[in-house]
Amino acid sequence: MKEIDARGLACPAPVLHTKATLQEEKPAAVKVVVDNAASQQNVQRFLESQGFQTTLQREGGDYFVMGRCGEVAGEQPKPIEPAAVEHKKILVLCATDRLGTGDDALGLKLMVNFLRTLKEMGPELWRLVFVNNGVKLTVGGSDVLDDLKAYERSGLKIMVCGTCLTHFNLLENKQVGETTNMLDIVTAMQVADKVISI
Repeated sequence: MKEIDARGLACPAPVLHTKATLQEEKPAAVKVVVDNAASQQNVQRFLESQGFQTTLQREGGDYFVMGRCGEVAGEQPKPIEPAAVEHKKILVLCATDRLGTGDDALGLKLMVNFLRTLKEMGPELWRLVFVNNGVKLTVGGSDVLDDLKAYERSGLKIMVCGTCLTHFNLLENKQVGETTNMLDIVTAMQVADKVISI
């Protein structure tokens, strides 16, 4: 089993280090050691996307993600799926929990209205990505939590920055979306036809 020590590495370095090892050495089994829950989730999801069956152990502050190539190896689900129908793919990047500057209360109302109105984009709304202060919209108590859950149920992929959640100590309070890393976000931006940044 190939062991990868990714402790102390900032996101998305643990995933990138794991990816490089898989490409260069092609191990049938790996053990990746990380020191935070966001990295653990990202590494585990990446390994599963590459056809590995994963298990998790925790010792103190360290997370051990073990992956073995199993019968599902070769299926390799893609982290970024193409649209089933030929629609423009629009990615909306929310880096704040308020829209505009000046009055915070107004900014929060505007952001709530903006997110609720996004459904008017129809099937062209392809990804909704939350980074920095924007991740606060995906946690318990958010004014748009029910709206985001409805988007997710309808098939919209919502991506939430794990590093940002960890920074604000909100990882355990996230209620909607997939905890993700900068590699997945950058890849999604490459695939999108249009990126709207808020």
